[in-house]
Amino acid sequence: MKKTTKKLVSLGLAAVMAASLTACGGKSNNGRSSKKRGAPRPATAETTAAADAGAADQTAGGSFKIGGIGPITGGTAIYGQAVMNGAELAINEINAAGGIGGAQIEYNFQDDESDTEKAVNAYNTLKDWGMQMLVGTVTSAPCIAVGAESSNDNLFQLTPSGSAVDCAKFDNQFRICFSDPNQGAASAQYIGENKLATKVAIIYDSSDVYSSGIHDKFIAEAANQGFEVVADEAFTADNNTNFSVQIQKAQDASAELVFLPIYYQQASLILVQAKQMGYEPDFFGCDGLDGLLTVENFDTSLAEGIMLLTPFAADAQDDLTKNFVTTYKEKYGDIPNQFAADAYDAVYAIKAAGEKAGITPDMDASTICDKLKTAMTEVSVDGLTGLGMKWTADGEPEKAPKAVKIVDGVYNAM
Repeated sequence: MKKTTKKLVSLGLAAVMAASLTACGGKSNNGRSSKKRGAPRPATAETTAAADAGAADQTAGGSFKIGGIGPITGGTAIYGQAVMNGAELAINEINAAGGIGGAQIEYNFQDDESDTEKAVNAYNTLKDWGMQMLVGTVTSAPCIAVGAESSNDNLFQLTPSGSAVDCAKFDNQFRICFSDPNQGAASAQYIGENKLATKVAIIYDSSDVYSSGIHDKFIAEAANQGFEVVADEAFTADNNTNFSVQIQKAQDASAELVFLPIYYQQASLILVQAKQMGYEPDFFGCDGLDGLLTVENFDTSLAEGIMLLTPFAADAQDDLTKNFVTTYKEKYGDIPNQFAADAYDAVYAIKAAGEKAGITPDMDASTICDKLKTAMTEVSVDGLTGLGMKWTADGEPEKAPKAVKIVDGVYNAM
C-alpha cells in the first residue's frame, strides 16, 4: 500500500542510502543524497520544445513547465538520452497540436549521471526554474532519492523507467514501466506459457536490487509454469567479468534456456564466454538487456535469437510505432529503444491526465499534483508501450507484457 503520509526528507534519503538499486536498465553510483541544494547548474539539455513554447505562452496565459532528470553522460547515458529525446518528441507534437488544454509546454532536462546526489541537485535546479511536473528520473536509485524530495514538495513525478518498487513509494509518484517484481513474474509466465524450455538456468547479480528483485519473483513464479530451474547462479558487482563458473553450472545442468535479469554490459560478456565454452542455449532477459546491440566491439551476431521482455519493438507495424520510429530517426539519427518509448508515453499520459483534471499553468505544483493523482487513475492511454494503459492509485501501470527477439541485428516482436 502506498504511503500517503509525507515523510521527513532525511528519513526518505536514509532509505535510499540502503538501496543499491539502479534502474530499469542502468547502474547507479550510490552517492550520498542530500536535502541541501547544490549550486544551480546550467540546464544540460533545455530542449527546442521550451524554445518553441516561449513565444506562444505569452499569449496563451502561460506555459506548463515539465522537468526531466536522467543520465546523458556516463555509463548509462544511452538510457537518459533516449528518455530525453522521447519526451522531447512528444512535447513537440503536443505543442504543435495546441498543448495541454490549450497551453504550451516548456521542457528542461538535467543530467544526473545516474548518481543520487547529482539527481537531487538536478531536482533543485529544476525547482528553481519553476518545474511543475517531473518526467523522471530515468534510473531507479536516483528516482528513489528524488522521490523523497518530490513527495515532501507534493510535486507530481512520473518515471518512465524507474523499476524499483520504491520508485512509486509515495502518492505523488507513478510509473510507465513495470516494477522489478512484475518483470520477474511476467518473464516466468512468458517462458512457461510459450513453452520456451523445460530446464532453465539463471545468472543474476545478487548485489544489485534490480537484478535480485526480478530474480526472486521469477523463482517464485517458475513453480507455477511447468519448467524447472536447474541452476541458480549469482555474481556480484566486484566480480562481474568472468562468468565461466556460472556458465559451466548451467551447461552441466543441461539448461536449454538461460534467464539473464541483468544489464546488457554483463550480458555481452556472458554471451562471448558461453560461445567460447561451446554452450549455445537460448537466452532470455528483461529491459536491462536493452542496449546490448550498442556495446562497443561486441560481435552482435552473438545476440542473434536473444529474447527480452520489453513493451516496445521498433519494428512493430502499427501506425503509432511507425510514425514514432520514423520521426525519431530523422531527428536523432538512431532507432529508438524502450526508454524513448516509455518517455514518449509518459508525456502523453500527463497530457491525458492534465486535461482530465483541468489543470492550468497558473496553478502551483502542489495543486497540479493533487489533481493529477486522481486523474491518473481515471484515464486510459493508447501508447507505444501498451494499448489502454491505466494506472492504479499505487502508481503502477496496467498493461500486457510483450517480448521481442533479436533477428538479423534488430528487434522483432514475438
